[in-house]
Amino acid sequence: MFDDCMKTFNMVGEAEILCQQTISVQYLCSPKPIDKGFFDALTPSPSQMSREGRASEPLSGEVSRSESVVSCSTSIPTAVIETTNTKFVPSIRSGSHTDTGPRRCNEDEHIRVDDLSAHLGSQYKWPHPSAFYAVFDGHGGSDAAAYVKNNAMRLFFEDADLPQTSDIDEAFLEHLENSHRKAFLLADHAMANDCSIPTSCGTTALTALVLGKHLLVANAGDCRAVLCRKGVALQMSQDHRPTYLPERTRVEELGGSIEYGYLNGELAVTRALGDWYMKLPIGSSSPLTAEPDVQQIMLTEDDEFLIIGCDGIWDVMSNQEAVCLVRHELRQHDDPRQCAKELVNQALCLQTDDNLTAIVVCFTSPVCRDSVPSQRPRLRCFSLSEAAQNKLRSLLEGN
Repeated sequence: MFDDCMKTFNMVGEAEILCQQTISVQYLCSPKPIDKGFFDALTPSPSQMSREGRASEPLSGEVSRSESVVSCSTSIPTAVIETTNTKFVPSIRSGSHTDTGPRRCNEDEHIRVDDLSAHLGSQYKWPHPSAFYAVFDGHGGSDAAAYVKNNAMRLFFEDADLPQTSDIDEAFLEHLENSHRKAFLLADHAMANDCSIPTSCGTTALTALVLGKHLLVANAGDCRAVLCRKGVALQMSQDHRPTYLPERTRVEELGGSIEYGYLNGELAVTRALGDWYMKLPIGSSSPLTAEPDVQQIMLTEDDEFLIIGCDGIWDVMSNQEAVCLVRHELRQHDDPRQCAKELVNQALCLQTDDNLTAIVVCFTSPVCRDSVPSQRPRLRCFSLSEAAQNKLRSLLEGN
């Protein structure tokens, strides 16, 4: 049943708004089959693409409610997908789950803030809703991931000079993108100057910022964000791995090497915060960089939810499989936290070998499961001929 659902999407093709590359849908044996009856395999209609689209204390993990490759500016082109329904406003709710998996300890960290304006204070005059989510996948220890999480509000919203206005225009969106890119580099430099963080410790990072109908995703590393649009998976970030040709080219032109699929034979990613033992002094271009790719889009009424997960999820599940699973779960119980937990459990069943963290962010009201009308038995009346009636009477009287 689940395979039938996935085969449908193999024909549709996994939609992309990122790079000109084909993302193949893997067919995995799902330990928890999904009934294809719940799922509408709809192809997203063509949309016009255009370039529109303070607390400094530690933050708890969950607060409810291309330029040249040498310069590393290979950001995914910003795209805002317009909609005729200008009155659409996302309805935000989210849930998350993390698990150590088969590792000895969990080096993942994450942030979930459903109401960013309330958390930062009234001085930030942004359109509602406003929300912020992040996943940090540490390596070489958990210090780097924990540092970025604990200082996220200062790094991403205070020090990065994030624009504060309720008017969103092209200039604002450009400023927003630049400030978010700056935040990644600030966090990277801060760790270089913090003696408490070993130079061999680092973390990948992916952030998602929602301001009104605008969604901004920034990524350095191999965490991934996937948007569900009418049941179709749209990948919102690029995995920065040595096997990705633009990254391999950038690395080699800056003097780095790819050995056995690893950067300089050591690291499985080509972008990360920290890991200063592999980087040149601040201000120099290094094969390993913390500069993120940034993607912006305008959310529409067709956008159901966003999945953010570390590579432990995506190593064993395709984008479409994850979307199918979450969509099914939402129709069952409308609980994004339980959906995130189910994603993690599914990855564990598929024998992932890494830590696991997933965040599910819903943008619309829950999709009600199609009601199945009760099939009441039909009563039919039959008339018997006179001869048949006499025969029946004779049989009854004889007994």
